[in-house]
Amino acid sequence: MRILLISGISGSGKSVALNVIEDAGYYCVDNLPPNLLIDLIKTLETDGVKSAAIAIDSRSTHQLQNVATTIEQLRQLGHEVKVLFLTANSETLIARFSETRRSHPLSHHLQATHITDCNLSLTECIQEERELLSPLQFLGHVIDTSNLSANHLRNWIRDEIAVEHASLILMFESFAFKVGVPLDVDFVFDVRILPNPHYDHALRPLTGRDQPVIEFLETQAMAQELYDDILTFIDKWLPSFKRDNRSYLTIGIGCTGGQHRSVYMVEKLAKYFQQKERVLIRHRQTH
Repeated sequence: MRILLISGISGSGKSVALNVIEDAGYYCVDNLPPNLLIDLIKTLETDGVKSAAIAIDSRSTHQLQNVATTIEQLRQLGHEVKVLFLTANSETLIARFSETRRSHPLSHHLQATHITDCNLSLTECIQEERELLSPLQFLGHVIDTSNLSANHLRNWIRDEIAVEHASLILMFESFAFKVGVPLDVDFVFDVRILPNPHYDHALRPLTGRDQPVIEFLETQAMAQELYDDILTFIDKWLPSFKRDNRSYLTIGIGCTGGQHRSVYMVEKLAKYFQQKERVLIRHRQTH
């Protein structure tokens, strides 16, 4: 069976992700206690279910430490198990809770179970949840949803589940340094040293996927040199990450606004590696 475990910080978009995955034909279960996971999978397998997505959150406080062992047991039973962990910076999470006017779900759980002081602030609940979920964060692929719209996240999740099984998925992600370095990248390359198309009024409204911007950057010798250096680095070390049994390797490419130079470089690198690897492309500041 294909099993997708979803976890992450409250407010980071788990419900959005689960809805997209359910629309893709997965049997979905929300907030399952991890100790019931193996029994659930056995039942679903008996019922002929081929793909299942299960959300696990911080309210299963005392069972989170056993999730890694449970995943290994499922794999030994022949199941394909992947983990998606959604997170976001605290500023984004606070803004989302303020917009919805909802309280943090962990505050009610802590009060009911008398784990700690029930008068925790929202910021304290977020920090407490990060600590509780830390055993899960690096079991699979981390997605930073900071400053992403719900529609943007839906598209990313669709891309995730559309990728067939591969030993390693290479992710190229453009971003804006003025917004901040994403939390989900493994390597960061800074392309702000390249001439900025933003200062050309004809190019300003375009992105690094548009031909005029591509032509502008292709005429810059240092753009080709930087591309060659980044490509050489990834090409050299990618086999080592495969041997380390990594499922994802995320390469972040940043420029000032995340619109021109970083997008151009991501598209150019992805085009090269798509010839031999499973590649996903993400642009945080463009659609």
